[in-house]
Amino acid sequence: MKNHLRAYREELGLSQQRLADALGVSRQTIISIEKGRYDPSLPLAFQLAREFNCQIEDLFIFEEEAP
Repeated sequence: MKNHLRAYREELGLSQQRLADALGVSRQTIISIEKGRYDPSLPLAFQLAREFNCQIEDLFIFEEEAP
């Protein structure tokens, strides 16, 4: 899933490690989400949105699959 996580993180001057520590996940998890290789669970997506004071839809771009 495409996302704007890196832009939001960099805007606040957070390193991947600091964000990971704040959320209780590994730095590798943040890297994988940013690169679109891993879709976070719904609770983690809510945590991310709360961390950046935005809506989940602001962070993640839902792309419908073609039929």
